Amino acid sequence: MRFASFLLALTFFVPAAPAAESIDAAAVDAIVRDGLKSWQVPGAALAIVRGDEVVYLKAYGVREVGTDKAVTPDTLFAIASCSKAFTATAAGLLVDDGKMTWDDPVRKHLDWFHLSDPLADRDASIRDLLCHRTGLARHDFLGSGTDLGRDDIVRRMAHVRPAHPFRSAFEYNNNMYLAAGQAVGAASKGSWDEIVTKRLFEPLGMKGATCSAKEAGKDPEHALPHRRKKDGTVEVLPWHDYLDRIGPAGSIYASARDMARWLRFQLGDGTFEGQRVLKAETLAETHSPQVVVRLEGPVKVAYPDTLQLAYGLGWFVHDHRKHLAYSHTGGLEGFRARVVLLPKEKLGLVLLMNSGVGSSFASMHYVVSNSLLDLLLGLEKKDWDRHYTAGAKGLREAAEAAIRQRDRARHTDTKPSRDLAAYAGTYEDAAYGEAKVSLREGALWLEWGRSKIKLEHFHYDTFVARQEKPEGRDPLDNQLASFVLRADGEVGTLRLLGEEFRRVGK
Repeated sequence: MRFASFLLALTFFVPAAPAAESIDAAAVDAIVRDGLKSWQVPGAALAIVRGDEVVYLKAYGVREVGTDKAVTPDTLFAIASCSKAFTATAAGLLVDDGKMTWDDPVRKHLDWFHLSDPLADRDASIRDLLCHRTGLARHDFLGSGTDLGRDDIVRRMAHVRPAHPFRSAFEYNNNMYLAAGQAVGAASKGSWDEIVTKRLFEPLGMKGATCSAKEAGKDPEHALPHRRKKDGTVEVLPWHDYLDRIGPAGSIYASARDMARWLRFQLGDGTFEGQRVLKAETLAETHSPQVVVRLEGPVKVAYPDTLQLAYGLGWFVHDHRKHLAYSHTGGLEGFRARVVLLPKEKLGLVLLMNSGVGSSFASMHYVVSNSLLDLLLGLEKKDWDRHYTAGAKGLREAAEAAIRQRDRARHTDTKPSRDLAAYAGTYEDAAYGEAKVSLREGALWLEWGRSKIKLEHFHYDTFVARQEKPEGRDPLDNQLASFVLRADGEVGTLRLLGEEFRRVGK
């Protein structure tokens, strides 16, 4: 209670220009405050736009728990996957320039781009990358778990197997968005970062926005990431910039004031303050449905009242209680964000927060934004907090149940086929690179990417990766590592992260 009272007392409000239609500021404020308290979020910032006017801009709480460093409307937050709309819009700029079309083959701009599916390899287009229909699963470990460069991450995706046939289903993929951003850079004779900065941030007056977490960390007003520990307390996380490796998919940092300008632009006709930035038809194409998204599993938790859900180019296209909406969420360790546009009502909002509590599909960013939409639209109140609290609990319990089921299937009283020393060696996979297994002080240790983690025997020739600290951040924690013997009895293969690493050397 002391934590909630302290952070809610720290608010920073900037009066917005008078709007043609008044907004119930007290009701808005109450919704955000309730969300902060319920979800134990240290700080947040909110902007609401009606037409071309910012009708609400306010900051709440602190940038770092345990301090009095107040969030302001200019505090930088990670917008994470809300960056994808910037990448799609940047592609649109090149479409307007005649340097690219939505349906250009990716290899027209990246001649080294390849995918393992022959059809996808030949026909994958810029549009396919931007609407997540290549058929490839996420493989986020290539970006978050390694030190690979941007081009190298995309090159590695040529060696992974598709999860679905090409163009048959929506399959969210950050690495394909990275490929789209690299294609934008190549077509513009520059880089994704340059075109987003020079042709979006600067014309829109987004003075604090940056494409780099590394740069955001130098800003004296950046918010720090937080999480809720198992004991219920909130802790600060170390600053991390690994998403810079997949920049076009999610590395942008911006303030609520910056994002209010983005909302104004997105609600318009491609102009901003009298200057043409993008053709109206090009902007409209990014908002147009491209692929159906099935309403099931975690997606159904996130969109419980949605009748139809699709993905455009950088935007989810759906209905909020029968009102057309374009939206996107952003989630990475310690941050959450949500942007929502209601095009027919010319309304938009952005909520930024410095906590990753809950799930990417169920957290304060959904609770508050949905409650605000109901308020702004004059809809009957709904207990979104109850829904998403239950949803987050259900998703967490489902994940825990899957682990328990796995562990129940464990064959006890078994032992490895060989002495532990026989498993030590170097293993390689075309996509995931090199994994090293070593024997130290009677235990196996696995090194892959930035991970260095102990392997505990699970059963037979399968081990489970265990980090030493219960709340550490090793991405391989709790992953199974299975070894397969060759016909001669020697260890030949390591199965890890769904891939097969072949042993090299002796």
